[in-house]
Amino acid sequence: MQVADAESDVNANVGYLVWRLSTRWRAVLDRALSAHGLTQAQYSVLAPLYGLTRDGARPSQRRLADLTGLDAVYISKLVRALEKQGLVIRAASTSDPRAVELSLTPRGVETARRTIQLVHEMRDQLTAPLGGNDSERTAELAAMLRELLDAPDIAE
Repeated sequence: MQVADAESDVNANVGYLVWRLSTRWRAVLDRALSAHGLTQAQYSVLAPLYGLTRDGARPSQRRLADLTGLDAVYISKLVRALEKQGLVIRAASTSDPRAVELSLTPRGVETARRTIQLVHEMRDQLTAPLGGNDSERTAELAAMLRELLDAPDIAE
């Protein structure tokens, strides 16, 4: 089979399949999270921020961007939206006036806890064909996806 033939066969096109799965999961999570006033993108900031701040730490927006792999400008936009909803507090860093430190409000903590549980349940449903969240097949898929994500960027 020639490359052009393989690329036109969407069922064999890994990039297309990953994109479709990502789009499907995002739509499912957006619908579920909308009841809590969040989008999947906002959740992708709120949940890691909850993990980082449980011990009282006040991570910077840069640290959150590094952890999530999201662009710092996009993180800033999402954090501002969460701040407007009363879920996040942004404050100038005491050690670096250029940095912004983040913390969750009590409402933000409660929203994070509820939505983390919700997303865990949704992920279990979405991975049910592989055996659910805790299955060996799901762990293998996660390992392969991490391997692809950790690969060096392709030079342009």
